[in-house]
Amino acid sequence: MRFGKQQSDGKALLETSEILFRGDFRLTIPFSAIKSAKAVDGELRLQTAEGLAVFCLGATAEKWCERILHPKGRLEKLGVKPGARVSLLGDLDTGFLAEIGNLTKAVSKNQAAADSEWIFLAVDSKGDLGALSKISKSMEGAVALWTVYPKGQKHITEKDVLGAGRKCGLKDVKVVAFSPTHTALKFVIPRSAR
Repeated sequence: MRFGKQQSDGKALLETSEILFRGDFRLTIPFSAIKSAKAVDGELRLQTAEGLAVFCLGATAEKWCERILHPKGRLEKLGVKPGARVSLLGDLDTGFLAEIGNLTKAVSKNQAAADSEWIFLAVDSKGDLGALSKISKSMEGAVALWTVYPKGQKHITEKDVLGAGRKCGLKDVKVVAFSPTHTALKFVIPRSAR
Protein backbone atom coordinates (compact mmCIF):
# COMPACT_ATOMS: atom_id res chain seq x y z
CA MET A 1 0.00 0.00 0.00
CA ARG A 2 1.30 3.45 -0.89
CA PHE A 3 -0.07 6.75 0.34
CA GLY A 4 1.97 9.90 -0.16
CA LYS A 5 5.50 9.13 1.07
CA GLN A 6 4.32 6.19 3.18
CA GLN A 7 4.54 2.59 2.00
CA SER A 8 3.70 -0.58 3.91
CA ASP A 9 2.52 -4.15 3.66
CA GLY A 10 -0.63 -4.73 5.66
CA LYS A 11 -4.28 -5.61 5.52
CA ALA A 12 -6.88 -3.70 3.52
CA LEU A 13 -10.58 -4.08 4.34
CA LEU A 14 -13.44 -2.97 2.11
CA GLU A 15 -16.31 -1.93 4.36
CA THR A 16 -19.79 -0.71 3.42
CA SER A 17 -18.82 2.95 3.20
CA GLU A 18 -15.05 3.09 3.63
CA ILE A 19 -11.73 1.35 3.06
CA LEU A 20 -9.51 0.58 6.04
CA PHE A 21 -5.79 -0.16 5.94
CA ARG A 22 -3.75 -1.58 8.82
CA GLY A 23 0.02 -1.92 8.45
CA ASP A 24 3.00 0.17 9.58
CA PHE A 25 0.48 3.01 9.39
CA ARG A 26 -3.30 3.14 9.56
CA LEU A 27 -5.59 4.71 7.02
CA THR A 28 -9.35 5.13 6.71
CA ILE A 29 -10.77 6.43 3.44
CA PRO A 30 -14.53 7.10 3.42
CA PHE A 31 -16.11 6.53 -0.01
CA SER A 32 -17.40 10.11 0.19
CA ALA A 33 -13.78 11.39 0.23
CA ILE A 34 -12.80 9.56 -2.96
CA LYS A 35 -12.57 11.89 -5.96
CA SER A 36 -11.71 9.13 -8.44
CA ALA A 37 -11.17 5.38 -8.38
CA LYS A 38 -9.65 3.06 -10.94
CA ALA A 39 -8.13 -0.39 -11.13
CA VAL A 40 -4.91 -0.69 -13.15
CA ASP A 41 -2.67 -3.76 -13.35
CA GLY A 42 -3.91 -5.19 -10.04
CA GLU A 43 -3.69 -1.87 -8.23
CA LEU A 44 -6.66 0.02 -6.83
CA ARG A 45 -5.87 3.73 -7.19
CA LEU A 46 -7.96 6.12 -5.12
CA GLN A 47 -7.54 9.87 -5.48
CA THR A 48 -8.53 11.83 -2.38
CA ALA A 49 -8.03 15.45 -1.32
CA GLU A 50 -5.08 14.24 0.80
CA GLY A 51 -3.40 12.45 -2.11
CA LEU A 52 -3.26 9.21 -4.07
CA ALA A 53 -3.76 5.92 -2.23
CA VAL A 54 -2.59 2.81 -4.09
CA PHE A 55 -3.62 -0.64 -2.87
CA CYS A 56 -1.87 -3.66 -4.47
CA LEU A 57 -4.77 -6.13 -4.54
CA GLY A 58 -4.20 -8.24 -7.65
CA ALA A 59 -7.40 -9.56 -9.26
CA THR A 60 -9.48 -8.12 -6.39
CA ALA A 61 -8.70 -4.53 -7.45
CA GLU A 62 -11.37 -4.48 -10.20
CA LYS A 63 -14.08 -5.90 -7.91
CA TRP A 64 -13.30 -3.37 -5.17
CA CYS A 65 -13.27 -0.51 -7.66
CA GLU A 66 -16.71 -1.55 -8.93
CA ARG A 67 -18.08 -1.75 -5.36
CA ILE A 68 -16.70 1.71 -4.57
CA LEU A 69 -18.03 3.32 -7.74
CA HIS A 70 -21.39 1.50 -7.64
CA PRO A 71 -22.25 0.60 -4.03
CA LYS A 72 -25.35 -1.51 -3.40
CA GLY A 73 -28.49 0.32 -2.35
CA ARG A 74 -30.19 -0.47 0.94
CA LEU A 75 -32.88 -2.74 -0.52
CA GLU A 76 -30.32 -4.60 -2.61
CA LYS A 77 -28.23 -5.23 0.55
CA LEU A 78 -31.35 -6.43 2.33
CA GLY A 79 -32.23 -8.76 -0.58
CA VAL A 80 -35.72 -7.42 -1.33
CA LYS A 81 -36.71 -7.78 -5.00
CA PRO A 82 -39.38 -5.92 -7.02
CA GLY A 83 -42.87 -7.29 -6.42
CA ALA A 84 -41.93 -9.00 -3.14
CA ARG A 85 -44.57 -9.37 -0.44
CA VAL A 86 -43.41 -7.32 2.55
CA SER A 87 -44.70 -6.72 6.09
CA LEU A 88 -43.62 -3.60 7.98
CA LEU A 89 -43.93 -3.52 11.76
CA GLY A 90 -42.92 -0.75 14.12
CA ASP A 91 -41.60 2.74 13.48
CA LEU A 92 -39.44 2.35 10.35
CA ASP A 93 -37.94 5.51 8.83
CA THR A 94 -39.88 7.32 6.11
CA GLY A 95 -37.06 6.99 3.58
CA PHE A 96 -37.21 3.21 3.88
CA LEU A 97 -41.01 3.22 3.58
CA ALA A 98 -40.71 5.23 0.36
CA GLU A 99 -38.07 2.84 -1.03
CA ILE A 100 -40.27 -0.18 -0.30
CA GLY A 101 -43.31 1.59 -1.80
CA ASN A 102 -41.37 2.21 -5.01
CA LEU A 103 -40.27 -1.43 -5.20
CA THR A 104 -43.50 -3.26 -4.43
CA LYS A 105 -47.18 -2.61 -3.84
CA ALA A 106 -47.63 -5.85 -1.83
CA VAL A 107 -47.03 -4.20 1.54
CA SER A 108 -48.74 -4.99 4.84
CA LYS A 109 -48.30 -2.44 7.63
CA ASN A 110 -48.53 -3.01 11.38
CA GLN A 111 -49.25 -6.74 10.97
CA ALA A 112 -47.23 -9.64 9.59
CA ALA A 113 -49.25 -10.92 6.63
CA ALA A 114 -49.40 -14.71 6.33
CA ASP A 115 -47.97 -14.61 2.79
CA SER A 116 -45.08 -12.22 3.54
CA GLU A 117 -41.71 -13.04 2.03
CA TRP A 118 -39.93 -10.31 3.99
CA ILE A 119 -40.81 -9.02 7.44
CA PHE A 120 -39.24 -5.86 8.86
CA LEU A 121 -39.62 -5.19 12.58
CA ALA A 122 -38.37 -1.92 14.09
CA VAL A 123 -37.51 -2.15 17.79
CA ASP A 124 -36.38 0.65 20.08
CA SER A 125 -36.18 -1.16 23.42
CA LYS A 126 -35.78 -4.64 24.89
CA GLY A 127 -39.53 -4.66 25.53
CA ASP A 128 -40.20 -4.42 21.79
CA LEU A 129 -38.31 -7.70 21.26
CA GLY A 130 -41.29 -9.62 22.66
CA ALA A 131 -42.90 -9.28 19.23
CA LEU A 132 -40.30 -11.69 17.80
CA SER A 133 -41.98 -14.68 19.45
CA LYS A 134 -45.35 -14.11 17.78
CA ILE A 135 -43.80 -13.23 14.42
CA SER A 136 -41.49 -16.28 14.42
CA LYS A 137 -44.50 -18.59 14.76
CA SER A 138 -46.21 -17.11 11.70
CA MET A 139 -43.30 -16.71 9.27
CA GLU A 140 -43.40 -20.15 7.63
CA GLY A 141 -43.23 -18.86 4.04
CA ALA A 142 -41.05 -15.85 4.79
CA VAL A 143 -37.53 -15.62 3.42
CA ALA A 144 -36.43 -13.62 6.45
CA LEU A 145 -37.27 -11.40 9.38
CA TRP A 146 -35.13 -8.26 9.55
CA THR A 147 -35.02 -6.71 13.03
CA VAL A 148 -34.04 -3.03 12.86
CA TYR A 149 -32.62 -1.49 16.05
CA PRO A 150 -30.67 1.66 17.07
CA LYS A 151 -26.87 1.61 16.80
CA GLY A 152 -24.64 2.19 19.80
CA GLN A 153 -27.34 2.24 22.47
CA LYS A 154 -26.99 0.67 25.91
CA HIS A 155 -30.73 0.13 26.39
CA ILE A 156 -30.86 -2.27 23.40
CA THR A 157 -27.80 -3.97 21.96
CA GLU A 158 -26.99 -6.48 19.23
CA LYS A 159 -26.60 -9.07 21.99
CA ASP A 160 -30.18 -8.37 23.15
CA VAL A 161 -31.57 -8.73 19.62
CA LEU A 162 -29.56 -11.91 18.94
CA GLY A 163 -30.67 -13.45 22.23
CA ALA A 164 -34.34 -12.71 21.60
CA GLY A 165 -34.25 -14.18 18.08
CA ARG A 166 -32.38 -17.30 19.14
CA LYS A 167 -34.77 -17.81 22.06
CA CYS A 168 -37.57 -17.99 19.46
CA GLY A 169 -35.68 -20.68 17.52
CA LEU A 170 -34.50 -18.35 14.74
CA LYS A 171 -31.03 -18.32 13.20
CA ASP A 172 -29.15 -15.05 12.65
CA VAL A 173 -27.42 -14.95 9.27
CA LYS A 174 -26.53 -11.36 8.39
CA VAL A 175 -26.07 -7.85 9.80
CA VAL A 176 -26.46 -4.73 7.63
CA ALA A 177 -26.02 -1.02 8.27
CA PHE A 178 -29.67 -0.04 7.78
CA SER A 179 -29.05 3.69 8.14
CA PRO A 180 -26.54 5.98 9.87
CA THR A 181 -28.48 5.48 13.11
CA HIS A 182 -29.82 1.91 12.82
CA THR A 183 -28.61 -1.65 12.22
CA ALA A 184 -30.65 -4.50 10.72
CA LEU A 185 -30.15 -8.11 11.81
CA LYS A 186 -31.51 -10.88 9.56
CA PHE A 187 -33.15 -13.93 11.09
CA VAL A 188 -34.34 -17.03 9.24
CA ILE A 189 -36.05 -20.25 10.22
CA PRO A 190 -33.27 -22.88 10.54
CA ARG A 191 -33.25 -25.50 7.75
CA SER A 192 -33.87 -28.24 10.31
CA ALA A 193 -37.16 -26.56 11.31
CA ARG A 194 -38.52 -25.92 7.80
